[in-house]
Amino acid sequence: QVQLVDSGGGSVQSGGSLRLSCAASGYMYSAKCMGWFRQVPGKEREGVAAIYTGGSTYYADSVKGRFTISRDNAKNTVYLQMNSLKPEDTAMYYCAAGSLPWTYYSPGLRAPQFNYWGQGTQVTVSS
Repeated sequence: QVQLVDSGGGSVQSGGSLRLSCAASGYMYSAKCMGWFRQVPGKEREGVAAIYTGGSTYYADSVKGRFTISRDNAKNTVYLQMNSLKPEDTAMYYCAAGSLPWTYYSPGLRAPQFNYWGQGTQVTVSS
């Protein structure tokens, strides 16, 4: 079992920045891949970024060049630095953990690839 607590959301103006954090605890072997998803009402959960234990990363095209995911393995914490935020980034952001090989995640993130989820943190970007 892995427990995830995500935090750091808030309200910012367009062009602003936020840093999300996800603190993990429990059986970390099940958290080889740590990722961030986002969801707006009425839409499917969208994979935003992910990082593997060895440091490999994945970014959705919509956030490349603006978001950076990082991982502090000593603290079992994953961060998502979000810069140049846009109104379309407004969503509930969820941290997720999974244990599949990286080859499953690298082509793209899908919710069924992850077994554990945080409670979510709201990000609101105003124009």
